[in-house]
Amino acid sequence: MENRTITPDFWRGRRVFLTGHTGFKGSWLSLWLHTLGAEVKGYALEPPTDPSLFQLCRLDQWVDSTIADIRDAETLQTVMQQARPDIVFHMAAQPLVRASYQQPVATYATNVMGTVHLLEAARRCPSVQAIVNITTDKCYENREWHWGYRENEPLGGHDPYSSSKACSELVTAAYRNSFFHARSDAQPAIALASARAGNVIGGGDWAVDRLIPDCVRALLDGRAIVVRNPHAIRPWQHVLEPLLGYLLLAEQLVERGTPLATGWNFGPWDEDARPVESIVSRLCALWGPEARYRLEVDPSQPHEAAYLKLECSKARAELGWTPRWRLEQVIESIVAWTKAYRSGQDMRTVCLQQIDLYGASLHKTPQFC
Repeated sequence: MENRTITPDFWRGRRVFLTGHTGFKGSWLSLWLHTLGAEVKGYALEPPTDPSLFQLCRLDQWVDSTIADIRDAETLQTVMQQARPDIVFHMAAQPLVRASYQQPVATYATNVMGTVHLLEAARRCPSVQAIVNITTDKCYENREWHWGYRENEPLGGHDPYSSSKACSELVTAAYRNSFFHARSDAQPAIALASARAGNVIGGGDWAVDRLIPDCVRALLDGRAIVVRNPHAIRPWQHVLEPLLGYLLLAEQLVERGTPLATGWNFGPWDEDARPVESIVSRLCALWGPEARYRLEVDPSQPHEAAYLKLECSKARAELGWTPRWRLEQVIESIVAWTKAYRSGQDMRTVCLQQIDLYGASLHKTPQFC
């Protein structure tokens, strides 16, 4: 399939239910959906950080927002029934590996039972046509291979976060097989897919114990960046890359239905899976001479995978999705965003400019390697 771009007419006036809309990825998706003309209903906890992208972009003025817990099944079902969405994106999660060691019960309750609650609410909502459950590349049983994991590889997870996302994938498959076939002649099947993305980075991420936010805080404070896992290799990609995949997938789920209701990988080109230290070094070089970092390897820290990569041929062949920004441009965009924040610019405008810049790349030939 040739490379596809988003269909604005598809999204104009489309009712979208988005869980986790106050988080990093959810805020970028909320803003993008708003620019496309969609009617976005958000369901999430308060923004998880201060500052937060949600607040900086004043998204409460543009998104119909309900602040509530995904673990509250009754409230979730009531809010979804009232919203009558066509499409559901499920992003609400406990998203951090290290936090899952500290709060394993809450991690499973949110990531596993939260998915159950979301799917229960959706199957009782007649308007829903398609659901995209956003999980993670860490849902695979990681064997430290040097080739990418395909969508049919075994699921697993060493830590509570990763295994909870593998469980969310299993829940998704069970609901798809058990409940989301055609409900009646008047109510066709709900097309339910899952989306697995790599290490998503970009401006506006303030999470704790994540590489780019930790770097940004250190740069803004004038401190040395502490690098704890310098040789770990990750599939780095700008946040807009997988979001494009989610949007294309949702369009095709509505248009083509259950044949596409499977798992999907969205990751960068192989050459953009780089070691942590190389990312930090380039970030410092672009920031300026005052930026610096130091290695602080702690052998007692919780286990983190050393190597993880996705095979994304399926999304390229069947959805027409390809990565558009190479890693150099991704890092440049993060530095530009952060310097704009430091200088007091309007961050909603900055984000919209980056969405427009990324959108322009969709009409160009991707840089194949």
